[in-house]
Amino acid sequence: MSRSESLAGYLREQARRKLDRVEVRDRGRNARSALALLDATAYVETLADDDPFLEALAAAGRFGPHGFGDFQPGDGIAKLVRFWETGEPRQLLAAMAAALHGSPV
Repeated sequence: MSRSESLAGYLREQARRKLDRVEVRDRGRNARSALALLDATAYVETLADDDPFLEALAAAGRFGPHGFGDFQPGDGIAKLVRFWETGEPRQLLAAMAAALHGSPV
């Protein structure tokens, strides 16, 4: 599995979780989040495995010890994705890159 496929799979899974959530007063938040994550999934699927963003994730150990395998978000990225609601795919990836270095988003 390529890095882009692994990350896209993670984002797709998180979008599905958002679609499965039923909250009476969410005012469409879960649906907006799912759509934003699906947009990001489609964008990530277009990235080559040597894309600088994917290389940074690999260098941070997010694809396992050899730089390939299932995406492992870590706490910062997992929290970011969990609360991502709107924004362009590049904005999400930039926020994920910042979370790698512990920078505020």
